[in-house]
Formats: sequence, C-alpha cells, structure tokens
Amino acid sequence: MRLVLATLTLCLAATVASAAPVCAAREAASPALTRLQDAMEKGRFVAYQPTELKVWDGNPVEASEVSIREDLAALRPWFDGLITYGAHSGAERVPAIAKELGFRAVIIGVWNPEDDLEFGKALRAWEAEPDIVTGVSIGNEMVFGRRGTWEGYAKAIDRFRARAPGLPLTVTEPFAIFLDDPGARPVLAELDFLAANIHPVFEPWFADAPPFNWADFVVKASERLSDEAFCGPVLVKETGVPTAPEAEGFTKENQAAFYKELMRQFPPARMRAFAWFSAFDAPWRVYDESPVPGVHPEEGHWGLFREDRTPKPVMEAVPKL
Repeated sequence: MRLVLATLTLCLAATVASAAPVCAAREAASPALTRLQDAMEKGRFVAYQPTELKVWDGNPVEASEVSIREDLAALRPWFDGLITYGAHSGAERVPAIAKELGFRAVIIGVWNPEDDLEFGKALRAWEAEPDIVTGVSIGNEMVFGRRGTWEGYAKAIDRFRARAPGLPLTVTEPFAIFLDDPGARPVLAELDFLAANIHPVFEPWFADAPPFNWADFVVKASERLSDEAFCGPVLVKETGVPTAPEAEGFTKENQAAFYKELMRQFPPARMRAFAWFSAFDAPWRVYDESPVPGVHPEEGHWGLFREDRTPKPVMEAVPKL
C-alpha cells in the first residue's frame, strides 16, 4: 500500500497542480540543440567529473590531461555523451579530449557562473570545439543549495546569450523545485533544454519499494516536468542508486536492478531522456559541503565505476555502443 500511495500521490499532484508548461521564446532550434537531441535519442549520456578533480576545504585539485583521457577511455565503450559539473581545474579540457576519443556530445557544466575565469574557460571550450559542445549547464542545485538565486540564474543566462547566442543553455535543480517554486518560471522561459535531478533514493518509501517503483518514480516525475514545467527537451541529469552504505539499501545489486528497470521503462527520445549518474566513485565527496545537514556517506559511492576506473556489476547488463 505504501508503494501504491507513493505513485498515486505523484499522479494526484499532477492533476491538482497542473499548469501550462513554460516554452522558450526562441522560435527555431539551433544546430547545437539539434545535435543534443540527436544524442539524447540515439546516444547515452553520463554525468562526469574527473577522478583527479577533488575539492578539499573548498580548494579544488587540478585534473591532468592524462588522467582525464584515461577516465574517458574507460567510459567510451558504453557512453558517447558527457555532462560535466564545472569548467575549471582541468575539466575545461574535457570537450577536446572527448572529441578525440569519439564522443558525440558534451554539455559543459559551469559550477560558479559569477566566476569570470570559469565563464571564460567554458566559452573558450565551446569556441574551440563547437561541433561537440551541445550545451552549457549553469550551476548545479544553486537554489536548492542556497548558493544562488533565480535572479542570479537569469543574469548568467543573459551573459551567456550575449557572448554565445547559439549555445543551448540549461540550469539544474531537483525536479520538485522546477514544479513548485514560482520563481523558476521566468528562468524556464529562457532555457533551451531542461536538466533536472530526480532521485528516488531520497524518497521515504525507497527502502521498502522494488526497483519497478524506483524507475517508475523517475519516469512519472520527468513526465510531470514535460507536462507542467517545460515544453522543450528534458534531460534527467542525475538519477541512480549509490552502492554504499548497505544498511540504507544502497548496494551494487540494487544499483544494477534500478538501471535495468529504468532502461526498460524510460527509452531515450528526442524530448526526454536520462543521463547515468555518476561516472566514477568520489570518496572525497563524503566530506564535501552539502546543503543538507549531516554526514552523507553515500555521496562517495554513486559511481558506475570505482575510483580506479574498474566497472561495477551494473555495467555488465549495459550494452556497449
């Protein structure tokens, strides 16, 4: 009953709170957005941060070109699309290396859109590789994490539009914020595509639910985004199951079962697709700052691959490209 109620609540909320989705003002899709949609439909995205790029006490460690190349070589048999989180500390090299290794698309993340240096690096990466950079994701959960505001997003969007008018733009927040926060609507009207985080593991019913319900939650939440929030392409940027701690139901077996079910229920399409999250384990993230108080040991174990780049069991059932 608890599982049925969880799904029913989501459906009822869609009925009660239904509103017309916001549509971007631009009349025609740019070539880059068309390439992005091609990659959503025919490729496979993964959220990626270089294994060498760690943040200690707010200070990032530079990732080398050699290490990034080894990361991407490990990913390439299964993935041809990348979503990064920043354009700093070596991550700005990702598009050029990805192009050499045969990736189809890169969405560049900009962690701090107010940082002039990072802003410039993101633009230069796009200018150098415009045929593989299919978009920019401004910030990551800035409103949820209280690192920024909707007004700040709007200013960053205007800044990118002035310098790169043909570059598709998005922002990333948990899906419920896009649905429930009225401040989101003016920003949604300026986006070319929507990148949202949908995590069933943070729902109170997760531990008692089977993998079918975990995947079903992601599908229904993404449908609500399309029906109520945004009428353009929707890419689920983060969803998944970490592989520890086991006491919370976070195991290698559950990670594999979740993605097996999600692949079945959520076939990729030009208007809606999901990215796999995340490429590699990042043990340092257990000690990173979080908008949610407390210690979060699961943060180090979201990877589809271990920190040494060896694949976890989940990858055994994923067809190579």
